[in-house]
This record gives sequence, structure tokens and C-alpha cells, in this order.
Amino acid sequence: MGKYLVFWEVDQARVPVSPQERGAGWGALIDMVRGDLKRGVLKDWGAFVGEINGYAVYEGTEVEIGNTLQQYVPWVRFKVHPIASVDQVDEIIKALTT
Repeated sequence: MGKYLVFWEVDQARVPVSPQERGAGWGALIDMVRGDLKRGVLKDWGAFVGEINGYAVYEGTEVEIGNTLQQYVPWVRFKVHPIASVDQVDEIIKALTT
């Protein structure tokens, strides 16, 4: 099972002008995030204050993460980065010296 750092950004073209509609949209987004946290696939999530983007840390297979992120499309765009643990990096370094 892999770990992924995900940078997310809400598609500004889809953000309503009305504060009430924006609030409803953000509320739906947060409900989905809470669902991912409850399922255990999402380990950490945050929004950058004053912006319409943020980060998340997911754990799972590529297919699980891909399927999970698809629920947010087309409202949110993602940049996904696989994360190597300290033990994995240590293995890579050891392979260089053998």
C-alpha cells in the first residue's frame, strides 16, 4: 500500500459568485472529505488559509486513490506525488553502495 501527497485546487471557473451557493459547495466538499477520513483512505487534509487549494495525504493502492479522487472531478484538480518512507529511501541509498 502506498502513501501519496496530493495537492488539490478547486476549479475557480466552477465557484459560484453567491456566498450561499459557495457555502453549499464547500459544505459538500467537506462532507466528502470527512467520508474519506472515515473510510481510512485519507490520513490528513488541509486548506491553505485564504486560498481555494490545499493538501491531502492518502494511503492505498493506485487504483483506490484514483477512484477516490474521481469523486471530486470536475470541481477539484489534483497533483499527486507518491511518497517514499525513510526505510524505502534507506534501501535506495544502500543499493547505491552495494
